[in-house]
Amino acid sequence: MPDFGLDGLPTWYIAGAVVLGYLLGSVPFGLVLTRIAGLGDIRQIGSGNIGATNVLRTGNKGLALATLLLDGGKGAVAALIAAQVAPPLAVIAGGAALLGHLFPVWLGFKGGKGVATTLGTLIAVNWMVGIGACLTWLVIAFLFRMSSLSALVAVALAPVYAYFLGTAAQVAFAIFAAILVWIRHHENIVRLFKGTEPRIGKKKADNI
Repeated sequence: MPDFGLDGLPTWYIAGAVVLGYLLGSVPFGLVLTRIAGLGDIRQIGSGNIGATNVLRTGNKGLALATLLLDGGKGAVAALIAAQVAPPLAVIAGGAALLGHLFPVWLGFKGGKGVATTLGTLIAVNWMVGIGACLTWLVIAFLFRMSSLSALVAVALAPVYAYFLGTAAQVAFAIFAAILVWIRHHENIVRLFKGTEPRIGKKKADNI
């Protein structure tokens, strides 16, 4: 078991970090922003996903960018707030934020795919690991023009970056996040193996 540095911390500190992270992570920014913009229910558009990629299908690039930043920001904010109480709580709150994004109670536990929230949390807990994962996404996207493949490779390599640049707790978070993101991308993975996964700028892609 990795040393999360939680020994000696009151249980309610840990519980508070989990609750804070989950509540922040469960805010469905994609759904909220598209409704405010008068674009209807994003869950009835394209893939039905609440993330930035599906928001982009509305044709509003600014709204998609805002969704991306806010989905990443909620993981980062959760981790940074928890770190002010006790640094080891950052990955706990970040992990809870990811769960909140994936399984928001407000939407019947049907949320996004967690890429932006994972990257935002990684940047907050260890900027070198987070930036490394983001750069990996950009490189793979440039080479293969597939957002889902970029996401899968980025989160898969994040634990490696954390191993060399971070702590055991950060490695554990990166592994936890990678497993969840890969599970949520199971349909994309099937299409990748079949060679039917759409490329960036082409038909629909559902991955953020």
